[in-house]
Amino acid sequence: MHKLCRFKYTGALVLGMHDALVEITGIMAGLAFAIDQKRILVMTGLIAGVAASLSMAAANYMAQRTEHNPDALICALYTGLMYIMTSAAVIAPFCFIDHRFWALGAMGLMAVGIIFVFNWVTSCAGERPFWSRFLEMLIICTGVSVTSFAIGQGAKYFLGVTV
Repeated sequence: MHKLCRFKYTGALVLGMHDALVEITGIMAGLAFAIDQKRILVMTGLIAGVAASLSMAAANYMAQRTEHNPDALICALYTGLMYIMTSAAVIAPFCFIDHRFWALGAMGLMAVGIIFVFNWVTSCAGERPFWSRFLEMLIICTGVSVTSFAIGQGAKYFLGVTV
């Protein structure tokens, strides 16, 4: 195993990155179909990203402390930092692309790219083959985004909300 591939905090990074991909892409996908105004989409995504990153970092800290991990704080920091960076990456297309549906497509490509690169880098740790990790994470993220889209459409229709 190559020295660069052995990273003590890979689990903390996976937790932050995957959770941000699932939650923030889900939120943005759901809201993109319910909200017409790009600035509101970006603001909502940023607020959700920051709040969730703090929550994930705190939860990981408590989980690591429960396991008596002396590096609990470092694990929590990696989780929170990865969550923020991933959130920023998937929200970014909404800042630069005027049409929300094009931005949504770019966000999807960004999410697939993040999943691909992260799994390619961590696959050298030898836990599982690259393709099984990549496909598993991609399927979960896509499933949550599609479900959130349906919820956004349902909320828009049943609540009569158009922003």
